[in-house]
Amino acid sequence: MSDSQFVSVDWHGRKVSIEHQWIARALVNRPLIVFLHEGLGSVSMWKDFPSRLCHAAGARGLVYSRPGYGRSTPREPQERWATDYMHRQAHEVLPALLDALHVDEKPWLFGHSDGASIALLYASRFPASVRGLVVLAPHIFVEEYGLRSIRAARDTYTSTDLRTKLSRYHDDVDSAFWGWNPIWLDPAFEAWNIEQDLAAIRCPVLAVQGLDDEYGTLAQINDIAKHVPHARLLELADCRHSPHRDQPDALIDAATRFIHSTHNGDTR
Repeated sequence: MSDSQFVSVDWHGRKVSIEHQWIARALVNRPLIVFLHEGLGSVSMWKDFPSRLCHAAGARGLVYSRPGYGRSTPREPQERWATDYMHRQAHEVLPALLDALHVDEKPWLFGHSDGASIALLYASRFPASVRGLVVLAPHIFVEEYGLRSIRAARDTYTSTDLRTKLSRYHDDVDSAFWGWNPIWLDPAFEAWNIEQDLAAIRCPVLAVQGLDDEYGTLAQINDIAKHVPHARLLELADCRHSPHRDQPDALIDAATRFIHSTHNGDTR
């Protein structure tokens, strides 16, 4: 990918700078894939996966770091996001970013974890504005199974060198970690559930789950299929929470075939 660029948007009554990178921007009349990262992700944490997928699919790409992550504007020191933070990212930040970058076409959204949930929420709020979704390890509701791993991540962050490792991907690593972790462990978040939002989704959906995912079970993507009957599901063996890292070749093949089949009108 090329070097990061920055664009300013209004959010929460203040200007925030959003880090982003374009892939094969000069390709015209080709699909645009917008990549939405996980709860501790960023532009750089995707590494070369977006470029590989875009090359395979013959697509352009847009990768960005949400406010609080990567090289985007960090949280204010005392700022604590509410339990609807993914809704705000889907309904406020992503539309503002696309507007600021003059994206006037229907993109594909390729989301991972929190980014997958944000993609689903965007498609439910703006059903006519999305070409399709590929969602990896999406969160639809809260599972105690996943909360155990989030508690373990907190302990690891405070007692090991995880903070140092993550600092390679974030200018303000504490902004990223403490923006994400406490929300999920807030008792009020246990009731978080976006099942009823899913029925509004009209675009093609490919939902992917690793069989060894430590943050969620197959119930997450199976629930998507209940509310979005046209969704396709992909289960990947020998795969934990990050299919693009654990099974990149299988994922690129499946996503490319899905995008191409949908482009050619086959949405079965």
